[in-house]
Amino acid sequence: MIIDTPEGIEAFRLLALRGALRIEVRTGMRRSSRGRATSDIVREVIGSRTRDKAKLLAEYEAALREAGILSAE
Repeated sequence: MIIDTPEGIEAFRLLALRGALRIEVRTGMRRSSRGRATSDIVREVIGSRTRDKAKLLAEYEAALREAGILSAE
């Protein structure tokens, strides 16, 4: 599969953030010294203020479904 449109690249980036956030939720991983935590980036993307990562993941997945990036499971 080749993603070569700006919309496709952005959708892939948003899905990669979802995967990273799922790892943070499941493992309790914290921010590394090399960069920002995925949860901080996701909060910025969707404009959420919640600090609970599990709730943040649910909100983010709902936003992705609404945008048509993530299919209903």
